[in-house]
Amino acid sequence: MSICSTIDCDVHANVPGMQALLPYLDEQWRDSVIDRGLNSLESISYPPNAPLTARADWRGKAGEPANTLDMLRTQALDRWNIDVAICNCLYGVQLLFSEDMAAAFAKAVNDWLVAEWLDRDPRLRGSIVVPMQNTDYAVAEIERCAPDRRFVQVLVLAMGEAPLGRRAYWPIFAAAERHDLPIGVHAGSGFRHAVTSLGWPSWYVEDYCANAQGFQAQLASLVCEGVFAKYPKLKVVLLESGVTWLPAFLWRLTKFWRGVRAEVPWVDRPPWEIVREQVRLTIQPFDAPNEPGAVARLVDQLQSDDMLLFASDFPHWQFDGDDIMPAGIPQKLHGRIKRDNALATYPRLSATAAS
Repeated sequence: MSICSTIDCDVHANVPGMQALLPYLDEQWRDSVIDRGLNSLESISYPPNAPLTARADWRGKAGEPANTLDMLRTQALDRWNIDVAICNCLYGVQLLFSEDMAAAFAKAVNDWLVAEWLDRDPRLRGSIVVPMQNTDYAVAEIERCAPDRRFVQVLVLAMGEAPLGRRAYWPIFAAAERHDLPIGVHAGSGFRHAVTSLGWPSWYVEDYCANAQGFQAQLASLVCEGVFAKYPKLKVVLLESGVTWLPAFLWRLTKFWRGVRAEVPWVDRPPWEIVREQVRLTIQPFDAPNEPGAVARLVDQLQSDDMLLFASDFPHWQFDGDDIMPAGIPQKLHGRIKRDNALATYPRLSATAAS
């Protein structure tokens, strides 16, 4: 691979249905799927007919969200001359209560992604879907997939069973760091708990907007529990998190850390410094005003040129038209956002580019 001109850090390879996964399930689980009559593990996170699920021009003839490699090629990769795209498969592995079934489906999803997507287009890379229901199984799946250098990230959801910083998850971070794999935290929920701090909402729009709360809580957990201190080489990428909430949140987190930092002595420097060093965010959805001056000020408040990564979020409807860079982002950052920051964030991409 030559030095990339554009790296898309978040495109979605969507499992078209249970039949697509059957060849990649072990015989025991294939028989179980058939005996139980399981048709899908999809969640309600992206209702197929909801406008946010797909741009109008990123739907098939029947109105379904784009879910084939050919559609990704023509509507995104070729359209924007994307050299590398990281495929994040959002499937209902995290919804399962059976740890063993979750591990079986995570394995099937990862093998399906390799055979049906990565093997068919050299521009594609993948994220390892892991069964967070069981740490040992999650680590085992990382170890199984890591020898394939086309896997460049470990994928988890923003809202699961517990805050990600908890010690129970640390072996997952250790395995990710050992294999040069950032942790990608994507919008979504396992729906073990209410998606808001007040309880269950009534409407999809509430559920969707609540993801911002989940990202804030996870970021605080990762900092305050000491994950970044324990794993200083680990990078965490917030996928589909929005951007503009971060400066105010870091100000608040740092302010109160100064007053109660005695209880978290492992957080030995300001949270804003830790986050700017080890956390990255994709720019879709870019939740900023349409006024370029306001966008420039918001980007400046990040106080870092290294944090933002380009993502089309294909096929979700997060931006219109063909302008992949939001108006107002300084020209000097375009190359960093489209290419350089991703190469610095994903060691496997950087190593491939260097070779």
